[in-house]
Amino acid sequence: MVIAILSLCGIFVAAYLTLYKLGYIGTIACGTGGCETVQTSRWSIFLGQPVALWGVGFYVAMFATATAGSIGTLVESRAPSVAMVVMSGWGVLFSGWLTYLELGPINAICRYCVVSAVLVAVLFAISLADWRAMRKDPFGPTVT
Repeated sequence: MVIAILSLCGIFVAAYLTLYKLGYIGTIACGTGGCETVQTSRWSIFLGQPVALWGVGFYVAMFATATAGSIGTLVESRAPSVAMVVMSGWGVLFSGWLTYLELGPINAICRYCVVSAVLVAVLFAISLADWRAMRKDPFGPTVT
């Protein structure tokens, strides 16, 4: 449940940045100007789409996996836990790369990007803990 809630928070942050990048929001509420610098940099596009839009997709996938893993036949399956560890692990690596770009070539920090990076790191930690707990219990969680 915590993963789903954190993923929803991530969806809102990434959607806000996506709406700005696509021109639906005139100015971004950042306070430092760093967000606009990051969002208008050449690294704000990845494979032809805004990086923030990829973030929306990531958080939606995490939300869907967490939700699916908490209902129906997937409750006793380890597959959602493994999927969330893999997805959030990749998210940590990608967020690390983006943070490097902010600190280095872009030379600006976006507060929303920092929030997203922290969310991804927390999602990874929780996913990893969940996966480890499922590995220790060979019969899966007890459903009452």
